[in-house]
Amino acid sequence: MAADLAATVIKPLHREGYRFLAVFSAVTLLLFLVWTPLGWIGVGLTVWCYYFFRDPDRVTPDRDGLIVSPADGIVSAIEPAAPPAELGLGETPRTRVSVFMNVFDCHVNRMPVGGTVTAVAYRPGKFVNASLDKASEDNERNGLALELGDGRSLAVVQIAGLVARRILCEVQPGDVLETGQRFGMIRFGSRVDVYLPEDVAPLVAVGQGMIAGETVLADLQASEPPRAGVVR
Repeated sequence: MAADLAATVIKPLHREGYRFLAVFSAVTLLLFLVWTPLGWIGVGLTVWCYYFFRDPDRVTPDRDGLIVSPADGIVSAIEPAAPPAELGLGETPRTRVSVFMNVFDCHVNRMPVGGTVTAVAYRPGKFVNASLDKASEDNERNGLALELGDGRSLAVVQIAGLVARRILCEVQPGDVLETGQRFGMIRFGSRVDVYLPEDVAPLVAVGQGMIAGETVLADLQASEPPRAGVVR
């Protein structure tokens, strides 16, 4: 019982977080020396830093054709859009599903579906609020193009946000990745867009909460129309 409770609260830390946690901890000690109430504020911020960089294991659905969420957060938009030009996937609009991550979400990104990375393209840009539509076009971003096992293609794009200042991507062209596999993260509050293959409908709705590597976003084998959601 105690072990289960501890596992619920204590999560593994992504390697990007260790130096930040060290800095937050050192500042907290200094704040205690200055004034105890400031020190306790530092403790709260240090705990937040730890949870921001948490990297828990996820249980990914193991069935061919399922596309899962690449990020924790909320579906902020579902709309037709052409993939970023730098990925070389053409100008034909696809269904784009945007998942917005706030500063309390886990920021480790996972592959939405298994496939071969055919392109990785970084583009500098602005840092407007990642929940806005124009963030897909204007903000700093890093895109991946994937070739799926059936020959279709999919794009996943990491987008920096208002306070995000670093996009980490750990894959390169030619890598063969599995559904739910970790591929990077974004600091500190951001968005990930998924450009579905043509004629594939999303099985999520705007406002729906997503869990990276677990929540089914679409199904390559399904024929049902885009799914509607009701707030209850």
